[in-house]
Amino acid sequence: MDQLIVISALGSDRPGIVKALTGAVLERQGNILDSRMTVLGGEFAVLMLVSGSDDTLSQLEAAAPSLEQSLALTITLRRTRRAGEQASALPYQVEVVAMDHPGIVHEIAQFFSSRGININDLTTGTYAAPHTGTPMFSLHITLNVPAEESVSRLRDEFLDLCEQRNLDATMHPRRH
Repeated sequence: MDQLIVISALGSDRPGIVKALTGAVLERQGNILDSRMTVLGGEFAVLMLVSGSDDTLSQLEAAAPSLEQSLALTITLRRTRRAGEQASALPYQVEVVAMDHPGIVHEIAQFFSSRGININDLTTGTYAAPHTGTPMFSLHITLNVPAEESVSRLRDEFLDLCEQRNLDATMHPRRH
């Protein structure tokens, strides 16, 4: 049975990083199951979930120091297991758009955390509003709502919080 490892890498952005990292995985017969790669400021960040034999993962772990040096990256590897299915949970998408200001992510994370709701994926970004150039903020969350939670009450409470904070928000079932 294949084992799993999470690989994270961070370093100055430049062409060829994706090719080199994916090549290192492929050379050792690893399979990339899931990944996130993005530029943040002038830095390139990578998260990859890789499957392979125990030997494959051991080879990746052993290669990390030389990859760090040759690619000028900070690389971390951590073995993991398959995520368990959350019994009776409903997948939901949350989207928020607002004028950018500190604390938005924290407040929304606190709202869901205090209700025992797990955030599975969170992406944020900033951009300039068309015509005015006002700094804007966007947030996209995928979460699992426990089946025993009243979705209509949760949505009402969430939208009330957002309205109080002048955040434009939606919460709807996740559609694949």
